[in-house]
Amino acid sequence: MRVECLDIPAVKMIVPRRFPDARGYFVETYSRRTLADRGIDEAFVQDNHAYSRHRGTIRGLHFQLPPEAQAKIVRVTRGSIYDVAVDLRHGSPTYGRFVAAVLSAENGVQLYIPTGFARGLCTLEDETEVLYKASAFYAPTLEATIRWDDPSIGIPWPLDGRPAIVSERDADATRLAQFDSPFNLP
Repeated sequence: MRVECLDIPAVKMIVPRRFPDARGYFVETYSRRTLADRGIDEAFVQDNHAYSRHRGTIRGLHFQLPPEAQAKIVRVTRGSIYDVAVDLRHGSPTYGRFVAAVLSAENGVQLYIPTGFARGLCTLEDETEVLYKASAFYAPTLEATIRWDDPSIGIPWPLDGRPAIVSERDADATRLAQFDSPFNLP
């Protein structure tokens, strides 16, 4: 399993090793020990599964507030996504900036997003399924959303001229300028 830092070093790309044979392949998608040896030492407590019917579905930018803030490891089991992490940590030189990666069932790449980041995705194919581990349990009273198309963040969503498919919650979310972040650099 390879772990690589992205342009915001706290966010990491995880590339598991596949072992192919005539039947298909085998891959170890998660090993707490291996990831801890590579600097990702989280106790994940919940797995989530999201299904999006149509290409161009945007989910996010979502996160949970302390004391139930969540680190996540995201992977795709069917289809593909453009996955985004936005830095919300006060004092960070990359506050308000984002990093993104294409995750797909085909490439097997995963994304580790620590606490203090908002996360969003755009589906690149119909019938896409995403699984992710979370380091804290879901706490509906502590969930928050930054607007997915906030111009101050400037995410170039790969919609290819199609209108985004978003939930009402995401369409009405807070802009980054109005968000008083409770996250600080460790």
